[in-house]
Parts: sequence; C-alpha cells; structure tokens
Amino acid sequence: MAEHSDEMARCLATCDVDGVRRLWKYVAPHLPQPASDREALTTIHYARTLNHAMSFRLRAYSHAWLLDNNHPSGLPDELKPKAQRLYPRIVEAVGVACHGNGELMRSVAPLLQRAQLDAVEDCYANGDTETETVKAQMTAAKRKTIRQLLAR
Repeated sequence: MAEHSDEMARCLATCDVDGVRRLWKYVAPHLPQPASDREALTTIHYARTLNHAMSFRLRAYSHAWLLDNNHPSGLPDELKPKAQRLYPRIVEAVGVACHGNGELMRSVAPLLQRAQLDAVEDCYANGDTETETVKAQMTAAKRKTIRQLLAR
C-alpha cells in the first residue's frame, strides 16, 4: 500500500492526470471516477490545497488555479493571504470616464459613457480583449455618439 501512496503523492506533486486516473481506478474502482481529464485536474488541485505534506508553493499554486477556474480552494484561511502574495490574481478591467466643464457636458457624459460601455461589452462578448482593440472600439463608439448628438 505504501507504493500506492508514494505514487499518488508523485501524481499530485506533478499534476499527472493520467497517473491519478489510472491509480484511482486501480485502488478504488468501487468509488466514483473522474468523468474527464479536466475533472481529474480540478480534483488534483483541490487535493493539493488540502495536503499538509505538499510544499507550500504547490499548495499556493493550486489555490490560485482553483480560484482562476471558479472552483473553491481547500487552503486554510490563515494561509490564503501568503498564497495570494505568492501568486496574485490578475483581473482585467476597463475604465470609462467622461469629463468636462459646463452643463452641456454633464448632460452628454452619461450618453458617451453608455456608448463606450456598450462597446466594451460587445468586445468582451466577442472574445476581443486586447487593449488596443477595446480602446479603438470605445473611441469609435464615443465619436459616433458625438456625431449623432451634433446631428440633432
């Protein structure tokens, strides 16, 4: 049995999906098996966050992977701040601001902001998340809205 636990530890440490699936099927055929490689990988990362014998760096990486893939982490609360410093989350964001003086600008600003926000949402819905693409679409939407307002 020791060789099985050693092999499982190796599979967890290296994220060996095939090895974990074969080993789990061999040692626990009566228990539910991962339905896909993705499910097995998710299970590996979750097990790594729970495993006190695993190096902290691997546990922290698995914590970050789980959060990035919208899964819960098993890392204890007291270790989460340290893990997040080691592997900070990168979050995409877009800012929209319209500024200017006068009553006219205050009345037009919400329309310009809405047009730019719609452009951003369209870009992300289409999978266009490159900064230059999003920026160009925002600028085009703003110009179009200004032209429409001036035509009135």
